[in-house]
Amino acid sequence: QVQLVESGGGLAQPGGSLRLSCAASGFTFSTYHMGWYRQAPGKQRELVARITSSGSTYYADSVKGRFTISRDNAKNTVYLQMNTLAPEDTAVYYCNAVLYNNRAVQYWGQGAQVTVSS
Repeated sequence: QVQLVESGGGLAQPGGSLRLSCAASGFTFSTYHMGWYRQAPGKQRELVARITSSGSTYYADSVKGRFTISRDNAKNTVYLQMNTLAPEDTAVYYCNAVLYNNRAVQYWGQGAQVTVSS
């Protein structure tokens, strides 16, 4: 059974930091590209950061220089370190796993709320 379980969300003050974790099970984690998406109220879900199976990273312009994605294949876990948080970072953050073969195989976590407010 595939599971992606996010943790580490919560309330942070502007300028503060949070670290999200996503623990994966039920599939070969090291072969999947892992990503973090977010969805703010009334907005579409957007890609925040991605790390490929080989370790290459991509960031949305809005988080470059503030967020860092990393993965630990030994622990089947992907992380998102979020620094210098701003109110516009408030959203539900979703962990995503994708494998491109003959077709895309994709899994989602249940989401973790991040609220940035003073």
